[in-house]
Amino acid sequence: MKHEAISVFDMFKIGVGPSSSHTLGPWRAAQRFTKSLADKNLLHDVQALRVLLYGSLAKTGVGHGTDIAVQLGLSGDDPVTFDVNNIDAKIADIKVMKKIILQGKHEIDFDPAEDIEFLMGESLPFHPNALSFLVTLTGGENIAETFYSVGGGFVSKEGESEMGSFDVHLPFPVNTANELLHWCMKTGMNISDIVLENETAWRTEQHTRAGVLKIWQVMKECIYRGCHVEGILPGGLQVKRRGAGLNKKLIKGRPYTDFNSWLHLVKEGGNSFNYILDWVSCFALTVNEENASFGRVVTAPTNGAAGVIPAVLLYFIAFCDGDDDEKIVQFLLTASEVGSIFKKGATISAAMGGCQAEIGVSSAMAAAALTECLGGTQRQALMAAEIAMEHHLGMTCDPIGGLVQVPCIERNTMGAIKAITASQLAMQSSPDYAKVSLDGVIKTMWETALDMSHKYKETADGGLAVNVPLSLSEC
Repeated sequence: MKHEAISVFDMFKIGVGPSSSHTLGPWRAAQRFTKSLADKNLLHDVQALRVLLYGSLAKTGVGHGTDIAVQLGLSGDDPVTFDVNNIDAKIADIKVMKKIILQGKHEIDFDPAEDIEFLMGESLPFHPNALSFLVTLTGGENIAETFYSVGGGFVSKEGESEMGSFDVHLPFPVNTANELLHWCMKTGMNISDIVLENETAWRTEQHTRAGVLKIWQVMKECIYRGCHVEGILPGGLQVKRRGAGLNKKLIKGRPYTDFNSWLHLVKEGGNSFNYILDWVSCFALTVNEENASFGRVVTAPTNGAAGVIPAVLLYFIAFCDGDDDEKIVQFLLTASEVGSIFKKGATISAAMGGCQAEIGVSSAMAAAALTECLGGTQRQALMAAEIAMEHHLGMTCDPIGGLVQVPCIERNTMGAIKAITASQLAMQSSPDYAKVSLDGVIKTMWETALDMSHKYKETADGGLAVNVPLSLSEC
């Protein structure tokens, strides 16, 4: 059996909200398409361009900003570095001028209202999240390429493998939880140690550690920024941001100047159950409110579930004496491995598997990571992941108005709390008596996804999306 290599930096990508599959993926697809034109020396021969959005990308693309992401990608802007404060101005300029500069080098006529088509009634068989780029060159030749956004910011061109690389040879190849456990038992290493060794297939250990800490830096900046922005989320639902208000209530007017001084106040505020619960909810809320506002977030493993892992990690840092770079690296490496196993055995795309594939997977990732960092065994860590997913099975994706707001933002708080609960259960249990394995729950999740009606898979055609009047919707 071939073993697929997925890096920690495949699972955790820095990007822009609100959706990894509907925003980040199409953005990356547009970048790849223009790069392929440039590589063939055809970029300056482009005369006309049309973009076709299919399936879920069409049905919820406006709410997810798919059209915006495509335009930014075609323009050559990068989601890791582009100033999110300039998005509105850039898109408005393209709309007014009816022109776009491909890769920032070649200007063509382009009217987003006419040249980006939302094909609501059409879906391609390989994956619900599909988009095609159609180009006419100056000589009259036509070029068409189709891409699939398969979840978590992963993009596959038609005809390519949808996931990681099969050409990278890892010291400890892993496709399943059982294989991961085999290597842990054989070597005596923790899950994070196995991952760190595997990452050397791409880069040095020093570069991996630095990159993981950069991921955490973006996560904590997102939390801190979200704790200080009030107002209404974009999109028309009139959802009020709550993270900043909750932060203000919990801080109680005590002064601070930056993240570290703020975290000090969080830590010294006590350790009552209600206090900790409120902060975990605040951490998760702020990330996904930033995500819903086209802010910079980290796919964990997706944008829609971006708040769970940062919230649980900051809980570990603030309330479990986990404020240590080595522990932070350990946490994120463990989480990434569990996420990659879900991706290989099932899916991390809500358009394929419903919200169980996003919040459920992120909760399982966080539960395993927290358990290892608290001193749990490898088997307890995998048990925690299983418990977390077991209680997300069948969760539908039914965003009201096609926006990553209701019920998505609150679901991140639930996923974080379930992860902590799952970790506690696993730490107080013996895996010898567990009835369900992690591989078993992943198999079940995938079978559930296949049985689930398409209307519960990020189409906004079912569930809360059709049963809550838009004018009355509140998060």
